[in-house]
Amino acid sequence: MSIFNAHYHAKRCLHHVTWDIFLLCCSSYCVNRNRKIMDKRKSEISIVVIGNVGSGKSTTAGHLIYKGGGFDRQTIERYEKEAAESVKGTYAWLLDKIRAERGITTDTFEFESKKHFVTIIDAPGYKDFIKNMITGAYQADCAVLVVAALTGEFEESFSKNGQIREQIRLVHTLGVKQMIVAITKMDVTEPLYSEGRYQEIKRELSSYLKEIGYVPQEVAFVPISGLLGDNMLEPSANMTWWKNWSIERKKELATGQTLFEAIDAILPPERLVTKPLRLPLQDVHKIAGIGTVPEGRVETGIIKPGMVVTFAPQNLTTEVKSLEMHRQQVPEALPGDTVQFNVKNVSEELNRGDVAGDSTNDPPKEVESFIAQLIILDHPGTIKAGYSPVIDCHTAHIACKFVELLDKYDRGTGKSIEKKPESVKAGDGCIAKLVPLKPMCVERFSEYPPLGRFSVQDMGQTVAVGLIKDVVKK
Repeated sequence: MSIFNAHYHAKRCLHHVTWDIFLLCCSSYCVNRNRKIMDKRKSEISIVVIGNVGSGKSTTAGHLIYKGGGFDRQTIERYEKEAAESVKGTYAWLLDKIRAERGITTDTFEFESKKHFVTIIDAPGYKDFIKNMITGAYQADCAVLVVAALTGEFEESFSKNGQIREQIRLVHTLGVKQMIVAITKMDVTEPLYSEGRYQEIKRELSSYLKEIGYVPQEVAFVPISGLLGDNMLEPSANMTWWKNWSIERKKELATGQTLFEAIDAILPPERLVTKPLRLPLQDVHKIAGIGTVPEGRVETGIIKPGMVVTFAPQNLTTEVKSLEMHRQQVPEALPGDTVQFNVKNVSEELNRGDVAGDSTNDPPKEVESFIAQLIILDHPGTIKAGYSPVIDCHTAHIACKFVELLDKYDRGTGKSIEKKPESVKAGDGCIAKLVPLKPMCVERFSEYPPLGRFSVQDMGQTVAVGLIKDVVKK
């Protein structure tokens, strides 16, 4: 939320005041706000934790969040005694307790590594896990696959009827191109902390990851104990055979010993400064004496004062008068920055969901239709042509009509099952043509990822998630 909401607290000062004076009037209000001021040396990344039910996902995720400072001290002290007595262990119990308090299934927590601000997306491991995992995965930059090294447990989860194969396929289909494999429960292998068991699991998974489209040499395989902390944040003294994991990429070689270091080796998403500007609006403020002040997050490109921007879908062009971030005027804003900017002489209404871009470099436009690859998560009936749910794409929330179902595919293998199916249902993957029922701006996922992935909302729940493969612009 922008500091410009503070104009309600300072409105008596706003008549005939300048932009600088307005910022000064707001400063006392803003100082008291509990907002995170970003360390510009760090990147923002999102990870989704996946794995079989009972594999140790929540224990591993909870340990990372706990040790990374994601739980405040008050919460830890409130539950520490109960958590210690839980059969699930402190970290998993704490995570479950907080989820239950929030009353939600797929949850996000934040912690810091040395290089990143990390948002960890955790989905609980029960019957709805696949649905919740998909909902989280389409937001993630990297997947952390947690597999149990216990004899029989890995074999069951990696069998054709297990969850691991489908989850790997799904996160790859949803555009998650980076992966870390955490081989947990090393403290209960036979013998304890067995190198042979680690190597066996690594070989099995490497072969399947390559089959799906991942490059095994770019995946960190880390032997850990999510419960006891071996190789989580500090190297384990119990695995003297363990030297390091290594990742071989085109541009670099990364090595380390712990899961925390593997997370630090995640490449931030390509929020490329060199790409044309895309800035979806989160809010628009009308401030007396100042004018129209849109707010949003820069996804690609750069925005500067003096730049002439185009807003889609209105096709409205105007100049950026000034730019503000973290209560201070700035000369420019880069990908990942949330900014507020004052624009000149705007007569038309701007709204949340509109997209700002450079008027001279591939400006955003309203779309007539788009082709999307979808996974149907949860729908009580069948979806046919004519279905018109709400699409949440970037900050837009617009009803769109499914005008044609082009293909139904196996979400586990990606292979086509039926061309132009009459209907699809929960569990199916499909390719469909959609038409927005109100003006909307979206982009191809391959060109502008944050503006090319979406969720389908109906009946108060997420019905499907999808990636935009192609667009027809007006």
